[in-house]
Amino acid sequence: MDTQRLVLFVIFSFSLLLLWDSWQKEQQPAPARPPAQTAPALDQAPTPRANLSGAAPAQPATQSVLQHGERIRVRTDLVEATIDTVGGDLRGLELLKQRDAVDPKKPFVLFEDHPNALYVAQSGFIDSVLPTHKALYKAVATQYTLAPGAKDLKVSLEWQGDGVTVEKTYTFHRDSYLIDLSYTIHNNSGAALKPEAYFQLLRHGRPPAGDPKFVHTYTGVAVYTDKEKFHKISFPDIEKGKETLPPKSTDGWIAVLQHYFLSAWLPPRNAEREFYTKAVGQDLYSAGVILPVGTIAPGGSDTLTVGLYAGPQEQAKLEALAPGLNLTVDYGWLTIIATPIFWVLSAIHRLVGNWGVAIILLTVLLKLAFYPLSAKSYRSMAQMRLLTPRLQKLKEQYGDDRQKLHQAMMELYKTEKVNPLGGCLPIVVQIPVFISLYWVLLATVELRQAPFVLWIHDLSAPDPYYVLPIVMGITMLIQTKLNPTPPDPIQAKVMMIMPLAFSIFFLFFPAGLVLYWLVNNILSITQQWYITRSLERAKAEHGKR
Repeated sequence: MDTQRLVLFVIFSFSLLLLWDSWQKEQQPAPARPPAQTAPALDQAPTPRANLSGAAPAQPATQSVLQHGERIRVRTDLVEATIDTVGGDLRGLELLKQRDAVDPKKPFVLFEDHPNALYVAQSGFIDSVLPTHKALYKAVATQYTLAPGAKDLKVSLEWQGDGVTVEKTYTFHRDSYLIDLSYTIHNNSGAALKPEAYFQLLRHGRPPAGDPKFVHTYTGVAVYTDKEKFHKISFPDIEKGKETLPPKSTDGWIAVLQHYFLSAWLPPRNAEREFYTKAVGQDLYSAGVILPVGTIAPGGSDTLTVGLYAGPQEQAKLEALAPGLNLTVDYGWLTIIATPIFWVLSAIHRLVGNWGVAIILLTVLLKLAFYPLSAKSYRSMAQMRLLTPRLQKLKEQYGDDRQKLHQAMMELYKTEKVNPLGGCLPIVVQIPVFISLYWVLLATVELRQAPFVLWIHDLSAPDPYYVLPIVMGITMLIQTKLNPTPPDPIQAKVMMIMPLAFSIFFLFFPAGLVLYWLVNNILSITQQWYITRSLERAKAEHGKR
């Protein structure tokens, strides 16, 4: 394989990676739908023990929307939440500092109980004596606002049963997307209680509205324990009963992920827990954790507190909340390379204050780091470019005699001291770094709705006027002209078509990714032009002697 073919192979390989990534979301099979006569069992509490890790058993028909009670509105500096007295569920959550992907004038909505876009946080008890998320609570008030200067805001609800009182309290924190949920159980009955509490997220299986159409991102469940580490559980696997859950543990969390955002139940460390997932209806899934409260003697009481994070995937803050939570910003198998790249990108941003400028400077730094390898590759290409006319003559001379043509080419390479594979290793070494940077720019929530300059107001969205993709295509065309022309006419035509194909493909890519590619192309053209001109000048001077 000569250098031209290698370059072509690399371009096609990366193109296939991007195409596979982009179309995976479109091509993956939709979750199987239950028969029409089986209504979603939205009000069903987790089935104890045996069925938690397997497929959900058949449930009696019930209504397909959640019951509504009195609504409690809560507003802090970061969120506006809605709590329903039915179950004390967290039914709505608007992130005030994040804007909607479709209508930037509106705040981003993470939780909502719209029948067509159901995504809520629920909790309750498996014990039949205590309330599930169907129980009706009493609210102390219906409007709460975080007072100026206050660090916390508590929202309390109460449920009373036969000799048992349960207080359910949400604690919202200033400058934090972490919400603490506490249950305090007062046992005034004549028997001891040994309750188990469940905390679950109920969500539809579709990607969020406004997700990049031609860029695949993960929407589904993730679970983590110290022993089993981080792994994803897709909604189709839950539907088919193929999910793999960790065994009982004393650490770990369970979350639902989507592009840029997540919600996660974070039980306290060193407390026994059991994770579960279920397909609970037509395109509806639950993922949760069960925690034993302990024995509560008659006349006694006990409190259980679990954290709920619901917000953007900001790595530094996630890492401080729970071990492994920062892994929800998933860079895949190149995490070991992508993580330091993100660290450098963030450090540059802290200095310059603009994510677009940070992308440009990071691209320059990467280009400088790989300069020796790139120079070797471009020097080899330049040498091959100088030999192209002679290679073409050899092809005309030997015609279809591939063996003699190959021998003549090898003699020419030996005579001119040119290694046709000299550009291979430098290109191969850089591929993992470039793919890692691709994932960093795609997954970084800080780039979401971050402005660059002029008409580019959101680096995570496509260029509205397609200027960057068109200019990027022009730079690719220039690069193609600088490269040696492949002796194979088919290869030559494909190389000329690639800039147009990439330009069309990049029309739908986030502006931040296209900006990186454009800057990298400009730097590559400059380096390649300089090296090619230097070799041509050296050859011309040598010819005069």
